[in-house]
Amino acid sequence: MIVALADTHGTDAHRLDDHLLEAVRAADLVVHAGDLTTEAVLDAFETECREFVAVHGNNATPTVRDRLPTECVVEHEGVRIALTHGDDRDETGLSLFGREERADLVISGHSHRPRIVDTGECTLLNPGSHADPRWNRPGYAELAHDAEPRFDGRLRDPDGTVFEEFRISV
Repeated sequence: MIVALADTHGTDAHRLDDHLLEAVRAADLVVHAGDLTTEAVLDAFETECREFVAVHGNNATPTVRDRLPTECVVEHEGVRIALTHGDDRDETGLSLFGREERADLVISGHSHRPRIVDTGECTLLNPGSHADPRWNRPGYAELAHDAEPRFDGRLRDPDGTVFEEFRISV
């Protein structure tokens, strides 16, 4: 399972509780689309995850910016994921980024709004913010590999309630 997060905006902790903390600990891969904000938050995430990949966001401190890239690409169980905070890209720019990286999935943050968009060439996922939703529904995403060449995904509230399901074909 992959857990996707963004926009934690903490200063001293990962801000993970209950179902979400269990999901992060159980995940094969946790990806974070930026705004971990401080090094203490980054360290807290790294402690909880088996494998953790993250990019920095526009609110990252200089030490976090030194440790994390602006964007990256990771492959997991046949899905190619392009990861960016996305503060400098609209939907078209995210789609172009995905095509440039030959990605099946682009995960971004910044808006704090959980959203999934199938562009026809790649899927755009913003998992929202589990800890600082800013007038949006709090959220994160879970993706599970199916027997076929696809991933079944869910947008969830931090308590585990599913509020949207989606599928990504690879």
